[in-house]
Amino acid sequence: MASSLTKDSASTTGTEKTFFGHPRGLATLFMTEMWERFSYYGMKALLPLYLVAPGGLHLSATTATAIYSVYLSLVYLLALPGGWFGDRVLGPRKTVAVAGAIIMLGHLTLALPSAGLFYAGLGLVAIGSGLLKANISTMVGHLYDGPDDPRRDGGFTVFYMGINLGAFASPLIIGTIGEEVNWHLGFALAALGMALGLGQFLLGSRHLAERSAVVPTPLSAEERTSTLRKGLIWMAVAAVFYGVVVLTGHYTLNWLLVPIAVAGLVIPVWVLARIKRDKDLDRTEQSKMSAYIWFFVAAAVFWMIYDQGGSTMSIFADSSAENSVFGWEFPVSWYQSVNPVLIMALAPVFAWIWLALNRRGKEPSTIVKFASGLVLVGASFFVFLIPLTIAGDGHKAAALWLVAIYFVQTVGELTLSPVGLSVTTKMAPAKYASQMMGVWFLAVTAGDATTSLLSIGGVELNGKGVVAMEAALAVAAGVAVWMYRKKVKELMGDVH
Repeated sequence: MASSLTKDSASTTGTEKTFFGHPRGLATLFMTEMWERFSYYGMKALLPLYLVAPGGLHLSATTATAIYSVYLSLVYLLALPGGWFGDRVLGPRKTVAVAGAIIMLGHLTLALPSAGLFYAGLGLVAIGSGLLKANISTMVGHLYDGPDDPRRDGGFTVFYMGINLGAFASPLIIGTIGEEVNWHLGFALAALGMALGLGQFLLGSRHLAERSAVVPTPLSAEERTSTLRKGLIWMAVAAVFYGVVVLTGHYTLNWLLVPIAVAGLVIPVWVLARIKRDKDLDRTEQSKMSAYIWFFVAAAVFWMIYDQGGSTMSIFADSSAENSVFGWEFPVSWYQSVNPVLIMALAPVFAWIWLALNRRGKEPSTIVKFASGLVLVGASFFVFLIPLTIAGDGHKAAALWLVAIYFVQTVGELTLSPVGLSVTTKMAPAKYASQMMGVWFLAVTAGDATTSLLSIGGVELNGKGVVAMEAALAVAAGVAVWMYRKKVKELMGDVH
């Protein structure tokens, strides 16, 4: 499949093949990520609908949102140990292969008609996704001759397109099969997608950089023994604790959801505090970390609202929206294809706008872009109040209202997410240069953990009052970031 996308390069040998002018290994990683995202986003589109459906687990909307948010929180939380595992144990290439197998097994477990196994399947997909997410991007970087290779940025752009192609196609295919035919068949189709991705990764791995097979900083024998012992001790403690809870008849789903959600808030705070208090950091690095905390908190607020597009809004669409265009009805899961198609359409436009403004000396600063992203995601929930009001009057809200919300959120994402990735690499202390991308993902964890805790507490996230409060919070946070932009800019030092 990938070989059909290659072409002869302009190399001196005339025999080396490239992938649209990039190293041949990019085709392998492009296809792996595309199929992994196909499986991930397809299952994600089905998840909240299956949780509330009478033919699914038939849970309440609040419980479904809590499970969905905890799951997303766990995926991004596990990206941090996933990166550590690739760096210290197996190396990126073997870690991605293992991750693909775990993800495929998780989707197959979801395909089994068993409520108990369903949660185990979610756990496996989360573990595999955390392992893969942290390592596959690293291997893209390995294909190029250092950070100054002129093809590097273009390579990551091509790779990013693979993510969005998979994310766009999967709700249309997996969502349709899951909703219209059989839920578990949809989950099985997600497993098939991951199997295709894993198969072509194994076949095409010979085209990857040799560095991808190397363990950068392997554990010593003593560290390996100590890590294994600590892991087994914590597993034993968890097994004994949950065994007692189950045997005494006190176990409910919240015994699983609450600890993960709390960890999703505590761990990001602990990681940031540990870095901020590190005495090895000089004054400039300490100042940049103080500024970074502003961006981190802003991003957590952003993702708290943004990720409800797959839970709160999806559940609302299932019960209260007229999911049709010009009389043609479509599955609810198709809404999840709106964001990736908008990303593919608008990302080049935004790149052009930033360059054009930069040439004129008018490009907004990183701080202003972040503030704009927060205001926009808040505005999207103010728009959400309109279909909520329509549904409250006993009518079905038009599908275009939901599309409008996703459009505003996507514009907000394009002003905040790429900038956040960039500023993370620029402001990272030298000691934590390889870890800071995992720290950035923890902002998503914190946002989704907050959503899950609200849902566990019984808060109706699709209530007009709650939606208005979240919208106002995001706008207020955006205004606060903008008002304190001079102070944050001073803390950032030479980073612009």
